[in-house]
Amino acid sequence: MGRKVALATCSLNQWVLDFEGNLERILKSIEIAKSKGARYRLGPELEISGFGCMDHFYESDTLLHCFQVLEKLLVSPISQDIICDVGMPVMHRNVCYNCRVIFLNKKILLIRPKMILANTGNYREFRWFSPWNKPRKVEEYFLPRMIQEVTGQETVLFGDAVLSTKDTCVGSEMCAELWAPNSPHIDMGLDGVEIFTNSSGSHHEIRKDHSRVDLVKSATAKAGGIYLLANQKGCDGDRLYYDGCAMIAVNGNIVAQGAQFSMDDVEVLTATLDLEDIRGYRAELPLQSRSEPYCRVKVDFALSAHDDVFVPTYEPIQWRYHTPEEEISLGPACWLWDYLRRSGQAGFLLPLSGGIDSSATACIVYSMCLQVCLAVKNGNSQVLEDVRRVVCDITYTPQEPTELCGRIFTTCYMASENSSQDTCNRAKELAKQIGSYHINLNIDMAVKAMVGIFSMVTGKWPQFRVNGGSSRENLALQNVQARIRMLLAYLFAQLSLWARNKPGGLLVLGSANVDESLRGYMTKYDCSSADINPIGGISKTDLRSFIQYCIENFNLTALRSIMSAPPTAELEPLSEGQIQQTDEADMGMTYSELSVYGRLRKIAKCGPYSMFCKLIHTWRGICSPGQVAAKVKHFFQTYSINRHKMTTLTPAYHAESYSPDDNRFDMRPFLYNTAWPWQFRCIDNQVSKMESENETQFHNALD
Repeated sequence: MGRKVALATCSLNQWVLDFEGNLERILKSIEIAKSKGARYRLGPELEISGFGCMDHFYESDTLLHCFQVLEKLLVSPISQDIICDVGMPVMHRNVCYNCRVIFLNKKILLIRPKMILANTGNYREFRWFSPWNKPRKVEEYFLPRMIQEVTGQETVLFGDAVLSTKDTCVGSEMCAELWAPNSPHIDMGLDGVEIFTNSSGSHHEIRKDHSRVDLVKSATAKAGGIYLLANQKGCDGDRLYYDGCAMIAVNGNIVAQGAQFSMDDVEVLTATLDLEDIRGYRAELPLQSRSEPYCRVKVDFALSAHDDVFVPTYEPIQWRYHTPEEEISLGPACWLWDYLRRSGQAGFLLPLSGGIDSSATACIVYSMCLQVCLAVKNGNSQVLEDVRRVVCDITYTPQEPTELCGRIFTTCYMASENSSQDTCNRAKELAKQIGSYHINLNIDMAVKAMVGIFSMVTGKWPQFRVNGGSSRENLALQNVQARIRMLLAYLFAQLSLWARNKPGGLLVLGSANVDESLRGYMTKYDCSSADINPIGGISKTDLRSFIQYCIENFNLTALRSIMSAPPTAELEPLSEGQIQQTDEADMGMTYSELSVYGRLRKIAKCGPYSMFCKLIHTWRGICSPGQVAAKVKHFFQTYSINRHKMTTLTPAYHAESYSPDDNRFDMRPFLYNTAWPWQFRCIDNQVSKMESENETQFHNALD
């Protein structure tokens, strides 16, 4: 009697609406799974259409093309003799659902709709799909004619059911259902389901992987079972990077771990696991279902071989977590590579200022080149094909990251009369060490021409504050420099390769970090305005740690002087060649304080008064209540004054849970009453009350 089941799960780098490419990757994963002896193959959520189709899910074309792909999957010889579990949108009775379509040998076994939709943070599934609100209920689904002709079935079961094979019982979960307090695997396990599958579209966030792994382990630790998780991987068309991490767990232990960051478009994990381990684990547990039983779809197929006594099974492993610095090095690098190879452009251009933020961006591009070289060295033919297309050379094979950087990465230091020689030297030295094609230019002529036009029209010549000008003049002169740099960045991105007799154009990279975006410490339409921004979701604190990581692991010694230099925009005049302007002085707050404000505002969902109430305890002994009040008020005033800048924020890699991205993650107005009169009055009243109580306590102590 067979008892050792052979199972496969995978991570696929799917791309929205790339039906041909998505089909090829699905078939390749099935082929690999079969070659490893698997009898069940699980794929990521919405893998046929791509996960991030958003409003394309409204289009009938999307549904049609998904069924056309499903038809090809059903008839393919590759998909025979293995249960295939694929994801796609399905419309049932004029309602669209996010579904799993499970089939075997040209027969659809079950269409399982998602029951708990993700509708927080980056996810808006309720906009496109409806949840299946009928637990343990199924209905008849009438198949499209193109599918009927292949399967010979007119209808199939649609709903919340499980598969009963010759040797075990399999139940499905989908992504957010694992994260919910009422996860379906709980009732399924109590009803005798032994194998749980989860198809996910789960994105990367720094330090998130621990939560995902803990949830998978706990799903089977309490009541036993096998848990398979499949996930989307890569940039499928927007700000998110789906970070793989396919995994298989048994009775609370991980037995197979997939890569979190990889340039392999298809990764398949397999494991052979003993069903008797689950039954023995459950033997001592008081398991009894209190709900009505699940509808069981009988499947004349076994996930185990008839005689498998000598087949070895997988043993528990220790999950290998990346450090936050490694996550920054790898996640945005893989996202950049996907964006570059799919955009049809020839590389990147980065305004490199010699500061931490733009240097961190440069290091991420260097890390990308390193990962590309490693992938090619390891025989990844798809990466080699892509890199040859990017550089327009069918004979090229990258050997070293510095050499590849020189072909696809241009850095540009844009000096002004307010720039120091130190930052110029730092940018030049870093460019030399990473191998980028580096340009030095001066923007003073353009700045004077722009201000000259204003002066010619108005008869007035604005001055910096140090030269007697007002704060308005001072800020306007800074903004002119910043915006001219943006214009020059795009000019050189379009024509610098042309000037070097090379084909193609370059994508402009931005380098504003998440804290500066939150505070609005940037000029609208300056160098923060770019095509994409790999560090826009990363805090200044994490970027500093990442720079140190690059010094130690990439041997980029030029970063040492960048680490020790104070952050500065260099937009105001120097004094005897030395910088007078610093970012934290300009902002009126430190970067570490900004991170605290960001987490309280977004994650803890604090308004001004709630933030004040939390910080008087957090900062007790550091700040008086009056000082905390002043800091909170200053943050909310500057945040609300600058919120309009988020509406034009460059699409940035999502990496931080308090990102202020206005696109869909942090949806708030951009026109505020920046005086916050009611909220600040509540804070003032509380400060007065606390000061009065302290004074009374002081006098009582004297008496």
